[in-house]
Amino acid sequence: MHILIVEDVKELCTTLASSLKASGFEVDTSSDGLEAMELLETESYDLIVLDLNLPGMDGMEILENFRNFDNKTKIIILSARSQIKDRVEGLDKGANDFLIKPFHLEELEARIRSLLRREFVQNSTVLSYKDLSFDTKKRKAIAKDQDISLTRKESGILEYLLLNKGRPVSQEELIEHVWDDSVDPFSNSIRVHVSSLRKKLKAAISYDPIINKVGVGYLIGEEK
Repeated sequence: MHILIVEDVKELCTTLASSLKASGFEVDTSSDGLEAMELLETESYDLIVLDLNLPGMDGMEILENFRNFDNKTKIIILSARSQIKDRVEGLDKGANDFLIKPFHLEELEARIRSLLRREFVQNSTVLSYKDLSFDTKKRKAIAKDQDISLTRKESGILEYLLLNKGRPVSQEELIEHVWDDSVDPFSNSIRVHVSSLRKKLKAAISYDPIINKVGVGYLIGEEK
C-alpha cells in the first residue's frame, strides 16, 4: 500500500518513513506544503499522513484543497495542535483521523491499518483465499499452516490482490499502490515480481492462485 508522509521535521519524517517501510508499506515523503500539494495532484496514494504546520502551504489548506477533487483517499492528521477546535476543524474538512503529537508509532500504524481495512470493507487483519492467507499486521503469508518466504514487493502484491479479490488489477494500478515514486513505469519490474510470487505460491499450495487476464490485469478469486 502506498502512503505519503507530509512532515517538515526531518528526524520525525525519517523515523515515520523507516517504520512504515519496515511494516511493508511503500512510502513517499514531503517536507513542504506546496510540494506535497503537487504530489497529491499527480500521484495516487492509499493514505496520507499530514502534519499541519508546514512551510509553503498549511496542512489545513492542503486538506481542504485535496478534498475538492478526492474524497476517497484516507487522511490522518498528525499535529501538536491539541485544541478541540483544531481537531473539529480537521475532521470537518475531511480528515479521517487526528493524532496529537507526541504519539506512539505502534498506535499510528494500528490506525493506518484500521483505515485501510475500512476502505476495502475488510474487518480482519488476515486476508484469505482458499488455502492461502496473508496477515497484514505480521506481514506473513501462510499456506496450509506453513509460512511462505516472500520479499517485501511480493508481499505487497499479494496483499493488494487479496484486498481486491475477484477484481482484475492492472499493472498500472499495482505500480500506484505497491511501488513508491522511484519505479520506472516502463520497466518489467512488475512482471518479474509477479512471476516470482506465482512460483512461490504454486510451490506452497500446488497450484497458482493468480490468473493473468491478458490486457486486463492480475486476478485472485472468481471475477465478480
